[in-house]
Amino acid sequence: MIRKYWKYLRFIIIPLVLMIVSGLFFALLDRISNGILAEWFERMFMFEYQDTASDGATIIIRQIDWENLKWYVVTLSIFVIMVISWVMIVAADVLCLRERRKHSRTAAEYLRRYLVEENAVPAETVPEDSEIFAGINEARLKISEQKVQLLREAQRKNDLITYLAHDLKTPLTSVLGYLTLLNDEPEMGVRQRARFTGIALRKAQRLEDLLDEIFEITRFDIANIELQKEEVNLSAMLEQIISEFEPLLTEKNLIIQSEIEKKLSLNCDVDKTERIIDNIIRNAVSYSFENSVIHISLKEEDTSAVFCFENRGKTIPQEKLERIFDRFYRADQSRSSSSGGSGLGLAIARLLAQAHGGSITAESYENTILFTLTMPECRKEKPKPASV
Repeated sequence: MIRKYWKYLRFIIIPLVLMIVSGLFFALLDRISNGILAEWFERMFMFEYQDTASDGATIIIRQIDWENLKWYVVTLSIFVIMVISWVMIVAADVLCLRERRKHSRTAAEYLRRYLVEENAVPAETVPEDSEIFAGINEARLKISEQKVQLLREAQRKNDLITYLAHDLKTPLTSVLGYLTLLNDEPEMGVRQRARFTGIALRKAQRLEDLLDEIFEITRFDIANIELQKEEVNLSAMLEQIISEFEPLLTEKNLIIQSEIEKKLSLNCDVDKTERIIDNIIRNAVSYSFENSVIHISLKEEDTSAVFCFENRGKTIPQEKLERIFDRFYRADQSRSSSSGGSGLGLAIARLLAQAHGGSITAESYENTILFTLTMPECRKEKPKPASV
């Protein structure tokens, strides 16, 4: 009970104890000094005067000089209070310094045990150490996150080297192979020579495109993408891009069915927007089943242009779907770079869309793949008034 209310009772108990101890001390001191303190008190704070008793006898009366005693007590109290205050301040500073040193040693020990040795932080701690443990937990969490991030970056670096080695070597090997055949067979027929030369040229162009994509994704990573926006007829742009895919569609016997809202205008960087659309359609062509249909739609919703690209292809599992926009990632690892792309197209498209304030999402179900592209700052062109 006393311990519970000690913080309140101490203001009463401590002064009483000090008064009792002081009284006993002065009584003992007076006894030891054979009444010297009593004599000093009588000399300083008492006075005598004569008076006549009722029977006419003269008596001597001794009284305390209260005025003199009052000023002495006040002066002495002020002095004692000043001394006690000074002592308390010095003691508090010393105690605080010792406490800080203690906590510093405690913190150093905790850091060594729970950061370096990676021991578990105790579930129950004393209140004085709660802030230290809270800070340690926060530091350990950040360090753990940084470790995970470093491991991911290291893995991505290894993946990058692996993909680069594979994707660059494949077309380069073809180029060297066909050029070697041409060099070793000087009597080769004109038609065969033209065929091998054409294949080598296409592989070299593929190699150049791959290097351009690598440089482009690197440039987007290390610098802010600068947009040169202008107003463009988005409906006409999409129709034009679709028409340019006719040769690729023929190779796999694919058909594009489009549903495009007319007279839509978009404020954007034209070249980069064309790159976004081109990359998504190219991905749909690469991963579509043969003899299937690719559906493309465009409409305006709440001042945003919404594109939908749907194709029939192998269902992408959810765990792979979440990584489909990672660079050098292919959902179907069995595809070569010549048939499945470099794995950079969708990563570049997402970066460019985000630079415009837009977004790209992907869904896959029942052998269907759906990409949804949203681009802001879209409006429907108002019809021109008829001339009179």
